[in-house]
Amino acid sequence: MRPLAVIGNVNVDLIMGPAAPWPQPGTEIIVDHDELRVGGSAGNAALAWMALGTPFEIAASIGSDRFGAWLAESFGERARHWPVHGDSTTLSVGITHPDGERTFFTTRGHLPLFSLEDVFAVLDGPRLADGIALLCGSFLTDRLVEEYDGFFDWADRHGIAVALDTGWPLHGWTEENRAAAKDWLSRCRIALFNEVETTNLAGVTDPEEAGRLLQRGMPQGAVVVVKCGPKGAIAIDADGTLFRAEAPSVAVVDTIGAGDVFNAAFLSAYAEGRGLAASLAAGTAVASRAISTHPRRYAPIPQEIPA
Repeated sequence: MRPLAVIGNVNVDLIMGPAAPWPQPGTEIIVDHDELRVGGSAGNAALAWMALGTPFEIAASIGSDRFGAWLAESFGERARHWPVHGDSTTLSVGITHPDGERTFFTTRGHLPLFSLEDVFAVLDGPRLADGIALLCGSFLTDRLVEEYDGFFDWADRHGIAVALDTGWPLHGWTEENRAAAKDWLSRCRIALFNEVETTNLAGVTDPEEAGRLLQRGMPQGAVVVVKCGPKGAIAIDADGTLFRAEAPSVAVVDTIGAGDVFNAAFLSAYAEGRGLAASLAAGTAVASRAISTHPRRYAPIPQEIPA
């Protein structure tokens, strides 16, 4: 199996809900569900890998408070070299709604301070040679983004394929954000965007067409994956062949982090050499299991994974 690593945003998530309608200012409501858990795109992917028994490394940082210590404890030895910043740990409060949507309130916290030096404090190039590095949380990790060229150069030197999931820009897909993301993709071997992100970034409404447009700006041999929620996922391989995976019908409990879980399951299968079709099937099956269980579970039963 090719080595795997994830680099990016790990923070604390406080999930509460469902709430509908949105309460009036100055009032209070009671909700049925609350959960304090590890969050952030990198954190969610890492949790899925842990549950699946997939070997991996994770480069992240934490704030100098109790939340930071709690995050590090959640990852044990993998977090032993995480840098500690002299700021509070980033916290997201997620309010869920009956229709499956959610609203987030997120503090800046420690994430903008995460740097390339912090990455190199954890990851070793020769150890990850010929592996895959999932890079995520781009629009939250300000300092690291400024050093992305150095990260891509390091990955190239060690033959590490970078898989990118930027997440949604805080100010939307402005021309500046589109240009930045396309520049990053020009150095990446795998794109892992959801349908709305892909179409907004490419500027077209059809996800397949959008994926092909993005692929044209990536290195030769690059793979584009488009996560389509309840419709499953599609992937375009290096020679332009389109693959599809249908998502099983499930009763949704909590969709937060679904795309991150998909990323983890897809890359775990892909790193094993199982091919795009099987990797897409694994991603959709595991993500579907995660969003339909409480407490959250990741490993689907065998009949839930399409042949």
